[in-house]
Amino acid sequence: MSGHSKWATTKHKKAVIDAKRGKLFAKMIKNIEVAARTGGGDPAGNPTLYDAIQKAKKSSVPIDNINRAVKRGSGAEAGGADYSTIMYEGYGPNGVAVLIECLTDNRNRAASDVRVAMTRNGGSMADPGSVSYMFTRKGVVIVPKADGVDEDKVLDVVLDAGAEEVNDLGEAFEVLSEATDMVAVRTSLVDAGIDYDSAEANFVPSVQVQLDADGARKIFKLIDALEDSDDVQNVFANFDVSDEIMAELDA
Repeated sequence: MSGHSKWATTKHKKAVIDAKRGKLFAKMIKNIEVAARTGGGDPAGNPTLYDAIQKAKKSSVPIDNINRAVKRGSGAEAGGADYSTIMYEGYGPNGVAVLIECLTDNRNRAASDVRVAMTRNGGSMADPGSVSYMFTRKGVVIVPKADGVDEDKVLDVVLDAGAEEVNDLGEAFEVLSEATDMVAVRTSLVDAGIDYDSAEANFVPSVQVQLDADGARKIFKLIDALEDSDDVQNVFANFDVSDEIMAELDA
């Protein structure tokens, strides 16, 4: 499966314990606040909020911070910001297509941060629609490997719920579905007693650019620079990196 998926999963695990934990936590809290504002503060009736909370809990975000974000977003507590979602498109080194999803209360700041990160790291901005056509919105559920949980077991559980494929990412499985089937997929896993790390709608590329070690280093540097902005919530890119090159970079 996609080297990008493997890299993103590994990076997420490391981010929980490294110096960027505070920044990661802040982005998750922002996501919870927006989900509560959009669909209400009850996770049972708001699947997007439910999944945002679960992801935050899995990453050890303090429960008090989570509860306050829900209250701010739902209006039960003052102090919530007026965030809006903006998508930027561009190209990274080696022609890698990049989608940058921002959640911000200051559009000018977000645009400036994205443009600076792109131009300083070998990227270039692109017109709306020139990159996004290469991506499809999909439900993505990450299931950690555990005793009794292999690829066949996961596939058997999620197939009737609408899952399209299950991919082995090394330490976890990636379950892809239509975005509208993601809640059903996640629910089928829970009902079967299978734990999951995250469930969210992401942009998955339809075509990928194979990168060597040098190209991988450059695109990782670009994505890190983009994600360093408080306004950048997610970065999606259509690169692929082999297991051998991933191992080389990890070493």
